[in-house]
Amino acid sequence: MFRGMARTEVTRTLARIAALEDPVRRALYFLVVERGGETSRDQAARGVGVSRPLAAFHLDKLVQYGLLEVTYRRLKGRRGPGAGRPAKLYRRAAGQLTVSLPPREYELAAELFAETFTGGKAKTLLERVARRVGRRLAARRRKQGRRAFVSVLARHGYEPSTTSDGTIIMRNCPFDALARTHKNLVCGMNRALVHGFKAGAGLTGYQIVANNRPGECCALLRPVMKSRSA
Repeated sequence: MFRGMARTEVTRTLARIAALEDPVRRALYFLVVERGGETSRDQAARGVGVSRPLAAFHLDKLVQYGLLEVTYRRLKGRRGPGAGRPAKLYRRAAGQLTVSLPPREYELAAELFAETFTGGKAKTLLERVARRVGRRLAARRRKQGRRAFVSVLARHGYEPSTTSDGTIIMRNCPFDALARTHKNLVCGMNRALVHGFKAGAGLTGYQIVANNRPGECCALLRPVMKSRSA
C-alpha cells in the first residue's frame, strides 16, 4: 500500500506527467528536448506554429512542473548599453520521472550490482558482457549500417543526433542516475555497449571517442578521416 511520502511522490509525479496531456505543451516539450541546449520563446513558438504568448505560457507551465529549467542570457552576443534584457531560455530539466505501480526498486538493485562489479576482473567481465549484448541487440535490426546503429541508440534512450560534420552524438545518458555514483564503472560499461551496437550494426567509418559535455552520453562517434594518398 502507498503511505505518507510514497503516496505524495506518486501523486506529484503523475501530476507532472499529466502536464504533458495538452498537445501544444507536449509539442513544446518535445521541441526543447530534441533541439538540445537552450531554446528561446521565439524559437519555440516558430517551431510548433503558435503565438509567442501562448508558447511562453506553456513553457512556463513546464518549468512550474519541473519538466524544463530556465536560464537567462543575451542572445547574439550583445553586450553593454542598449543590448536589452537577457532572454529567457528553456532547456530540459536534469531530473527524471519514473512511476511504478506497485513500487519497484530497480535503481537500488543496479546500485548493488554496481558495488559488486567495481574494480578489477569484475569490471572487465562487465564490459565484455556489455559488448556481447550490444552486438546482439543491434544485430536484430533488419538493416545494417548507420541507420541500424542510430535506430538501436534511439530505442534504448540515447537520443542520437548528427552534427553538421557527421559526428553522432548521444544527447542523453540512459544510465545517468547510476553514472553519478559509479562514473568509471558505468562509463566503461556504456562505451563497451556502444562498441557492441557498432559491431552488431556493421557500422564502419566511425571511431568512438570520449565526450565530456554535461548532460550527454560519455561517448560519441566521429567520422574517420580518410588519408589522402600522396
